[in-house]
Amino acid sequence: MKLLSIAELETLAKQPREICVSIFLPTCHAGMDTQQNPIRFKNLIREAEEHLIEHGWRSEDAKNLLEPVRQLDEYEFWQHQSNGLAVFRSQDFFQYYTLPIDFAELVSVSNHFYLKPLFPLFQSDGHFYILALSHNLIRLLEGTHHHIEEIDLTGLLPSLEEVLRFEEPERQTPSHTGTPGATGGRRAASGGATVFHGHGAGDEDEKENLSIYFHRVNEALQELLKAEHAPLVLAGVEYLLPIYREANTYPYLVDTGITGNPELLSPEELHAQAWEIVEPLFLQAQQDAINQYRELLGTGKASSQITETIPAACQGRVDKLIVALGQQQWGTFDSDTQTVQVHPDAEPNDEELLDFAATQTILNGGIVYAVESAKMPDDTPLAAVFRY
Repeated sequence: MKLLSIAELETLAKQPREICVSIFLPTCHAGMDTQQNPIRFKNLIREAEEHLIEHGWRSEDAKNLLEPVRQLDEYEFWQHQSNGLAVFRSQDFFQYYTLPIDFAELVSVSNHFYLKPLFPLFQSDGHFYILALSHNLIRLLEGTHHHIEEIDLTGLLPSLEEVLRFEEPERQTPSHTGTPGATGGRRAASGGATVFHGHGAGDEDEKENLSIYFHRVNEALQELLKAEHAPLVLAGVEYLLPIYREANTYPYLVDTGITGNPELLSPEELHAQAWEIVEPLFLQAQQDAINQYRELLGTGKASSQITETIPAACQGRVDKLIVALGQQQWGTFDSDTQTVQVHPDAEPNDEELLDFAATQTILNGGIVYAVESAKMPDDTPLAAVFRY
């Protein structure tokens, strides 16, 4: 399972304006309840067909459009689920994601994909990274509150041996080639991992070599995480962490790290320790955004008005957006005149405006906090803080 990226969200958001079917299903991935997954999935497909017919499609055409979705319903498919299944289908597009989010059951048939249930992956609901450092192995893990998964770094990171091969021989710490597995998931050129003698914190040559290597690791991660705002937690024996911090340029590196040899910890154990570190940060960031909104309201730098916020989001002016997960607001946005029409009920060719505002905010580098209605700062479906 791979978490949804900003690039993939952008692909979904920029699909041609045609009939788009979005299906969200909360899935059980353990125990007898897993038997309910295919039954509920069939019901949602049937509901999607009914919505297509309401939009003027012939019954046979609706069935044909959803046939690739129907073909997912196989035993093997249901053995690889997480907390939620998201399916997106249009005439020229089909994609699905198994994600660590507890979706509510939902079917949307509109002229665009419905994306708001995905936004917790891009905000304070717990999206973070762990960089596990050791001499023999570097691991990068990506997770949320409920899930952790290791990212395949094959081909992305050089080994320590490869980096130091270009340094002056007399400056290198003596080493031999072992077999525990290559740094970054890749074997060194000689066929094994580089294992260094003298791991003591007082070895200045080793510190210098590690500094050189960690600068290279940082460069690779900067490219990999360049569109991210997620916290990064370091895990490693205590003396490695300050060496990496000196090399780091990723702006969301967390001050507190996990100390100890991460090779002895499973992903689940790393996840548990990292969550204790990042959860207060997520809660504080959301509260800070709410406080900032309240302070700026009435100054022109904040708004709870959909008609003002949507043009600002499309122009890249929204820095932070707090949006209610359980609400929908229908209407249209005219990009030529930058005007919004709000309708009490969905009409043909309407946008779900909260979804649209949040998507545009994320695509333009802003941060979205998708929260339950009771946690909204005012009795409104959205609250925005503007960059200018």
